[in-house]
Amino acid sequence: MPYRGDIDGLRAVAVLSVVLYHFGMPLQGGFVGVDVFFVISGFLIGGILWREYDQTGRIWLKNFYIRRFRRLAPAFFVMAIVTTLLGWALLLPFEFREYGKSLIAATVYLSNVLFFRSAGYFDAASEDKPLLHTWSLAVEEQFYILLPLLILFLARWRWGLLGLLVAIWALSLLGSILLTPYAQTAAFYLFPFRAWELLSGVLLAIWGYETGRRWRGWAVLSWLGMGLILASVLFIPAGPLFPGLLAIPPVLGTVLVIANGLNRNPVNRLLCNRCAMFVGAISYSLYLWHWPVYTLSTYLREGYANVLESLVWMALSFGLGWLSWRYVETPVRHARGLPGGSVFAGTALASAILLGLGGWLYKADGLPGRFGLEARTHIAASADFLQDWSRCYTATVLPLDGLEVCPIGPEGPPRVLVWGDSHVRAFREGLDLAAFEANVPGIILWRAGCPPLFGVRKIESSATQAQDTACTQANKQIEQSFPRLTSLESILLIGRWSYYASGQGVGLDAQNRISLHPTDGLEQIGTIQARLLASAARHTVAKLSAWGPAVFVMRQPPEIPYYDSRKAAREAAHRHWPLAAKPSTHNEVDRQVLALRAALADGLWLPLQEEDRVTVLDTWPYLCDPYHCSAIHDGTGQYFDNNHVTNAAALRLRDVFAPVFSGMTQQTALTVSSND
Repeated sequence: MPYRGDIDGLRAVAVLSVVLYHFGMPLQGGFVGVDVFFVISGFLIGGILWREYDQTGRIWLKNFYIRRFRRLAPAFFVMAIVTTLLGWALLLPFEFREYGKSLIAATVYLSNVLFFRSAGYFDAASEDKPLLHTWSLAVEEQFYILLPLLILFLARWRWGLLGLLVAIWALSLLGSILLTPYAQTAAFYLFPFRAWELLSGVLLAIWGYETGRRWRGWAVLSWLGMGLILASVLFIPAGPLFPGLLAIPPVLGTVLVIANGLNRNPVNRLLCNRCAMFVGAISYSLYLWHWPVYTLSTYLREGYANVLESLVWMALSFGLGWLSWRYVETPVRHARGLPGGSVFAGTALASAILLGLGGWLYKADGLPGRFGLEARTHIAASADFLQDWSRCYTATVLPLDGLEVCPIGPEGPPRVLVWGDSHVRAFREGLDLAAFEANVPGIILWRAGCPPLFGVRKIESSATQAQDTACTQANKQIEQSFPRLTSLESILLIGRWSYYASGQGVGLDAQNRISLHPTDGLEQIGTIQARLLASAARHTVAKLSAWGPAVFVMRQPPEIPYYDSRKAAREAAHRHWPLAAKPSTHNEVDRQVLALRAALADGLWLPLQEEDRVTVLDTWPYLCDPYHCSAIHDGTGQYFDNNHVTNAAALRLRDVFAPVFSGMTQQTALTVSSND
């Protein structure tokens, strides 16, 4: 196809939108630059293939893929190798292990499937995935496989082929629109729901070829198309509504600009500006490099201090993109002395190297021996928060039907019920071992951020409305179920009491907020939350005691406000890097600092203990000395974050639960020293 400067200019618009968006510039919908790329790719590749098909009656797959490998493979391989080397120096083992998986997926053009299965594009965790941007390359490569094969297999049925392409376009668009509200991640990542964008370019190219278009059209259409693209870049919101209907404006805008790209008008003159065409020429390499630069720099720096720093790293992306285009992409693409066989062989060899490297990183658990003892301690803690929930099931019969029930200890009718929030999850391994050692079967009912109390509902900043409602409904069902759980002898309540009493987190999670209200009443603005919580605690214990089982409450473990195992591991691993962020985590805290929140939490249960209505199990002696509480004990991490313990800690503290499983009802002394 003849060179079109307007398409390079359009590439510049696309890549600049994506890069500026990722580096934090105020472009709400900058991610739609990828959709612009899809249409451009479809137009160019579709035009090349259709022209070859029309003129020869067939498609030479070998020549087509050699051209694709020349164009795309060298720059990708260099980026992947350099990113892997930097990942070896920077990424923690569990992150480097996941990187190994993504390296394999990107090499075989399936990274879009991998990232679909792992998380959403707009999730915060996406910033820790240096190869996340390869999802769009995978979609294009899948298109490069499917389209030539379709043309090849239906070569003798010209109008049937064209009709099939139109039908696939329509079904793909319809599928994207219908699926996005219910499965946005699938609609975003997977090729069947993105195919219509690429086919929009293909069908435009076929229409232009068949009708002999000169791509001049009308200036008003160029203005309209560019307006749709820029409006999309500025205003389309990231999140659960994209792609779906929201992907139509940038795709339609791109089609209009391309269809009128040779019209002499201000839009096309701007696109054919030398600067725009230069950025368009390096757009592939720039796209390849900008995301690893962004993810690894924010990983090392823990975010950017200001816009100026963001611009510096963006400039580095442009520099690396230009170097890649000038010394890798262009020489290989235009190397006339490089035969097709060598291109295939080189691509196969480089792919094999990356596949082997990715497999090694995955099998070797991300090479944990790269870091020193201090970092390895926190690394081990960060990896010690996966519990065995394989015995869990969703009950299908009364009284717990619809609730997830997790047995602990030996099989048999449950004699112990452990009910709580995510702190139950943290203590699961210790609870299970304590139950086995006592030979007492039990069950766990837990829900994150959900206080195990009757008569209250919660509104939490880190939860959706549906999750808040599910908490209320689950607690109501549990309340109705207790009279039918006749085998129970003991009930243990576990929760982050200080969070519920104060209404907010502390230290590193101080931004989290939770408000509690009566289940059957209006929101109580201005009510002292600790007082409402104490009333709910008394009401809950009264109901539980009326049903017979002994009631135990675990004293909330001390919070280590400024500790997070992953953050601490990064700080220890990056300590000697010149650009590393200043450490902000602390492994221990003075007990005096914890006094107020501890008093709020303990105040719920102290009066009830004094009335012999509950037995309180104290965790503090295991985690604190008379003056400090620490996240590390004898060189082993005890905390995953600032309030959840690790499995190692849960196992070490299992003796705390012995009274629950031995049937003892005498109170365990609650340690409340003057330092509390």
